[in-house]
Parts: sequence; C-alpha cells; structure tokens
Amino acid sequence: MLGDVFGYQLLQLGEYGGRPDYLEKCPIRRRILLGGGADVEGVQTIVGEARRLPVASDSMDAVILVHALDFSPDPHQVLREVERVLIAEGRVMIVGFNPYSLWGLWRLAGRWRGSVPWCGHFLSYPRLNDWLALMGFAVERMDVMEFRPPLRGHHFESIERLGRRFWPMLAGVYVVRAVKRVSRVTPLKQRWSRLRALNPRVIEPAAREPVPKP
Repeated sequence: MLGDVFGYQLLQLGEYGGRPDYLEKCPIRRRILLGGGADVEGVQTIVGEARRLPVASDSMDAVILVHALDFSPDPHQVLREVERVLIAEGRVMIVGFNPYSLWGLWRLAGRWRGSVPWCGHFLSYPRLNDWLALMGFAVERMDVMEFRPPLRGHHFESIERLGRRFWPMLAGVYVVRAVKRVSRVTPLKQRWSRLRALNPRVIEPAAREPVPKP
C-alpha cells in the first residue's frame, strides 16, 4: 500500500519493532516515528502523544497507524489529529485488530490479564469506516489477514485458506488505506465480499479502488 504513496514527509504512530523493511518501497524519504523507544534505522524519532501530535497542521503527506487506535484511550481524537496534520489528498494507512474474529474471542478471554494485545480496544472496521467518512476520508483499499487463532504452530493452514475464500469479515487483522479529500463527498462503503485476503507476511494493494459518487 506504500508503493504509490508520494510526498515529502511520512509520520508513523506505533511501532512494529526492529528494522522498518516495510518502508523500503515507499517513495517518501523523510520518515518520522512518534514514540519513546530506541531509534529506528532510517527514521527520525520524536516524543509526543498521539492525541496531541507535536506536528504542524497540513504538513504530512502520509500517516501510518500501527495499532495506534487499538491501544489509545481516545481513538476518535487520534483520527482527528491525523486529519489535522495530513495535507489535502494525503493518505492514512491503518493497521487494526478485528474484534469479530478468533483474535477478538481470545481478547474477551484474556484481557483481564492486562497483557498486549488483549488489553487493547479492537476497533471494528464498520466503526472505523464511519469515523473516516465523517472526517472527510474516502477508503481506497482494504486488505485482511490472520484467520487462524493466535497460537504458535503451523497446523492452522487449512483455516487460513478457508477464511480467505469464504469469510474475509472474520480476519484477525485489517489494513485500511484512506485519502483525505479536499471536498466532502459521499464515500462508497467497502464491501467485505470485495476484500482481498493476504498471506500473513505480505501486504499488497487491492486490484481496484472504489470511485466516489459525483
């Protein structure tokens, strides 16, 4: 989803950990990470809070949220801040956990322990889509992955294959890319039947993008 995102500055909220190999094909060369951890190779690190970004308005060409909404006490405010700092026609990529999945069931059973990721909120895609629409974003692409339960081992491959084919709405993880429109339009809601399920280690753009109504 980053291969055709152009501009001068990219901001990331939340970390994958380690070397950011997923940014290798991104044309944007200046990359800023909001976080208090160790420096990441090739990325400038700043300290701040996602609900009050220490970033100028209309200054970012793209923003990546790595489960930032799942673990924020106010995810709606985080999205407002993302909308503020993005330029017109800027892109936001959101990685989130789907509560309506085997991962969501594991969360119900394990969140009392307070461990990651079960202590998160798990924001559903329909709610996220509504928030994005209200803020003037239009969803361009959405991909899903992780149909298996969150257990170690390789004996769940059949679940992965069946899930990608028959029930993409039950994937454990979704990745959404949306664009900040200059003028408010009526966005098309992405249908689950049009989603492209992915290999757990690969994130690729979907073949087609919905066209806003005139």
